[in-house]
Amino acid sequence: MPDVLIAGGGVIGLSIAWELASHGVSVSLIDQGQIGREASWAGAGMLPPGSLEGATGGEPRLRAFSHSLWPQWSDELRQSTDIDNGYRVCGGINLSFDRDLEPERVACSREGNDVQALSAQQLAQLEAAISPEVTDAFHMPDFGQVRNPRQLKALISACHDNGVELIEGTPLLGWERVANGGRIAAARTGAGRIAADQFVTACGAWSGEILAAVGCHVRVEPLRGQMALLKTARPLFRHVLQVGPRYLVPRSDGRTLIGSTEEHVGFVKRNTVSGVQSLLEFAAKVVPNLRDAELERCWSGLRPAGRGDVPYIGPVPGTDNLFVATGHFRSGLQMSPGTAVLIRQMLLGQETTIPATPYAIASSSETNGTGIDVAESVPV
Repeated sequence: MPDVLIAGGGVIGLSIAWELASHGVSVSLIDQGQIGREASWAGAGMLPPGSLEGATGGEPRLRAFSHSLWPQWSDELRQSTDIDNGYRVCGGINLSFDRDLEPERVACSREGNDVQALSAQQLAQLEAAISPEVTDAFHMPDFGQVRNPRQLKALISACHDNGVELIEGTPLLGWERVANGGRIAAARTGAGRIAADQFVTACGAWSGEILAAVGCHVRVEPLRGQMALLKTARPLFRHVLQVGPRYLVPRSDGRTLIGSTEEHVGFVKRNTVSGVQSLLEFAAKVVPNLRDAELERCWSGLRPAGRGDVPYIGPVPGTDNLFVATGHFRSGLQMSPGTAVLIRQMLLGQETTIPATPYAIASSSETNGTGIDVAESVPV
C-alpha cells in the first residue's frame, strides 16, 4: 500500500509525485488516459516572472514561489534523467494595439518585477519583426519558458527512477470511506480498489466531478484552448510576445507557438476552422513575416478553469486525508513546482513556505454539506 495515491497524471500530479518521492514517500499515481497527454502537453510552457519580496496576493505569491524553483528543478531533472526540458530565460514583451498598458506595467512593477516601458524606437531595436502598428509595450527581462512535452518526459522518468508507481488507463470511479468518519480508506478505480494513507486529486478539468463524490463542490470546468505551431527557417524573434490573453512563444529551432482560444464547449477537445484561423490572423498581426511561415500542426487542450487566477491547493473539507491541487487554468505548468512543494509540506505536516490560506477550499461557499457519502460512480 502506498503512502499517497495521486489521481491525475498531468504536470501537477507528476510534480507532486516526484516531490513526495524525493522526500522518501511511497507514491502511486493513476490517470484515466495516457499520463502527461492532456492540458499539460497542450500548453506553451510560458514562465512569467515573480518576486517573493514584492508579491502580496495568492496568485503573485505562488507564481513567484514557482519562479524561484524553476532553475533548481530544471537542473535536478536534467542531472537525474539526462532530459533537457528547454528551460531558459528569454524575456517577454507585453504589447497592445489599442490601449494604454501603463496600469498593467505599474502592477507588475509593484510586485517587485523588473519591468521596462518601451518606446516605439526601443521596441523596434529589441524586436525588429514586431508590427509597427503596436501602440504600447513593456519588457520583462526575467520572463522564461520551458518545453512542456520535455518537462513531462523528464518528470515521468524521474518518477520511475524514484519508485513512483505510474498506472495509465485507470479512471477514478469513487471513494471508499471509513465507517462513521471523515477518513478515506481507498479509491475505487477501473483497476480495482487502491488503498493509501493519504490521497491527492489533481485531475484538472475533471476534478469537479471527483470532488463532488465527497460532498465538495468547487468551481472547476473545462475551457478549451486551441493552439497552432508555425515553422520558419530561422527564429524571427526572441521574446515571448503577449497581447492580452494571446501569445507567441518562439522556440530556438525556428518554431513559433500561437495560443490560445478560450471556449466554453464542455469536454469537447478538437480544433475548429474558426479557432485556428483566429490564431493565425493574430500571429500575422503581431509579426507580419509569420504570414509566410509553414503551419506545422494544431491541437487543443481542456484547461481547468476555476475561481479566477487562484487555484485550489490543500485539504478537502469534511475529510481527514484527501487533498486537492486543481483549478490552475492556464498556469498549471508555471505553478507546478510551487504547488508540488506546498502539497508535500501539507501532507508531511510541515510549515508551508508561503501562506496556504489563499488556496484553501472555503467550506462555507464552495462545498455543499459536510458529509462525505460516496457517489456510486464518478466518471472521469
